[in-house]
Parts: sequence; structure tokens; C-alpha cells
Amino acid sequence: MAKSVKKINLRRSKRRLPKGVIHIQASFNNTIVTVTDIRGQVVSWSSAGACGFKGARKSTPFAAQTAADNATRILIDQGLKQAEVMISGPGPGRDTALRAIRRSGITLSFVRDVTPMPHNGCRPPRKRRV
Repeated sequence: MAKSVKKINLRRSKRRLPKGVIHIQASFNNTIVTVTDIRGQVVSWSSAGACGFKGARKSTPFAAQTAADNATRILIDQGLKQAEVMISGPGPGRDTALRAIRRSGITLSFVRDVTPMPHNGCRPPRKRRV
């Protein structure tokens, strides 16, 4: 009664990915770069905090550039040629992350700003009294 043991490979690096979507979320405190396939399944991700930046240095453009480089380096090995970019948030790293993706050699089909804008939705919090 020998059981067959199946090995589960957590990192699927053999999968070919010709086209993908790169999501950049640039907040005031951090920049997160997530790469998905067309269906929305996450292939790789990186953030300024995951690259080793801590505290106030996480919110710098250089940290965003490093995060974008780390996220796209894995994809070039998987054969990513074309990508769409969705940028969200008002942070300082949004332009620098986009420049780093452009320099990596991936052809960008379009760049879309998907920052949520309220149409006078929720009531804002009260003004601070200092």
C-alpha cells in the first residue's frame, strides 16, 4: 500500500506569458507593482517595502523604480512581450515606475489611469484643528 506522493510546484516559472496587465498602485506611503495575465491571475508582484525600503524611503520614486524592476525581471524570463498598464493612486512613484517598465523592453499597448474619483460621494472627515 504505497501512496503516490505528488510534488506541488509553488512557483510556476515554466508557463509562457505573451501578454499581461501591469497594475501600479502608488500611494503616499508605498508603491505596489502587480503583474497579472489577461484573466487577472497574479503572475508576479513587488513593492517598495518588499525590496527592502523602510519608513519614509518607501515613498520615494527610487523605491518605486526598484519595485517595478523586480516585478518585470521575472516576466521577461517568462517571455512577456506586450503589456497594458493600469496606474492607480496619487503617489510620488507612479511616473518613475512607468519609466522603469518602459526601459525593461516590454511593449506597452496602452497606459490607463484608473485612480478612483468620487462624484461627490461620501462626506469627508471633519477639518483638523491644530
